[in-house]
Amino acid sequence: MRNAIFAAAVTLAFSAPALAQGQVQPLVDAEWLKVNAGDENVVILDIRDDIEGTDLGTEPYIANAVVAPYGSAGWRTEVDGVPGMLPPIEQIVELIGNLGVDNDDHVVIVPWGTDSSEFGGATRVYWTFKYLGHEEVSILDGGWRQYDAQGGARAAEPAQPVAAEFTYELQDELLATTEDVVAALDEGVALVDGRPVEQYQGQSKSPVVATAGTIPGSVNIEHSKLYSAEYAMFAEPETVAALTQAVNLGADEENIVFCNTGHWASVAWFALSEVQGNKNTSMYDGSMAEWTADPSRPVE
Repeated sequence: MRNAIFAAAVTLAFSAPALAQGQVQPLVDAEWLKVNAGDENVVILDIRDDIEGTDLGTEPYIANAVVAPYGSAGWRTEVDGVPGMLPPIEQIVELIGNLGVDNDDHVVIVPWGTDSSEFGGATRVYWTFKYLGHEEVSILDGGWRQYDAQGGARAAEPAQPVAAEFTYELQDELLATTEDVVAALDEGVALVDGRPVEQYQGQSKSPVVATAGTIPGSVNIEHSKLYSAEYAMFAEPETVAALTQAVNLGADEENIVFCNTGHWASVAWFALSEVQGNKNTSMYDGSMAEWTADPSRPVE
């Protein structure tokens, strides 16, 4: 699918490196977008929620982008009473195909870019593509904030995609189940809680979580430390490395990240797996919502 996008990111401590030619990077910046905007196999995927409820005027959309809002398009669903889970594979594959994405496309995901929590929509959708075995996927660092600040082309309406065939090959090592977490406790595998410190310490909790606290032995890397709300840029590898070192997590150490529903956890997963390069990182989709649904499971 042919898409056009013109954006530039400020050069700051949180800025993403330019994409090397022929190499797909997890974060793309303005230089990559300028060079590759005309590629017929680049799909700009706008996942912003509530676009029509903003004051963006008559052209609130990204030119030539397809729209699939994170909160309503079907990226997540309730499964067996647990909210925010990955939908049945057939459903998510149909969603992607109906967006005009095939297996030859490089998907560039665009959130609002307001803060780490909202940016988590992009990291969650990115993780979904990776779990389905689609390697050519990136996130526009800074999202709409950077795109619009640099005068990116707008449109009055989103692009109307032509349905495509999208096939998958599940990468099971990226998805951790409750059984995997139980085994991790027995085997001493590192567990990383991506929630705010107040929830990690049990001082507060999400309404979807039955018991305050965390999974025993977990370390805490807050999602908010991985994204600059001020500059709308994701943390660089050096920042991620410093955060992991602070909790004594090895650069290549096997670990499972979690949060309440697998949303904030995707921010931590993205930082560890894609920015730092630790390919021994998986994400617990059900997270604390699923873990605490059974009162016999330990919480500290």
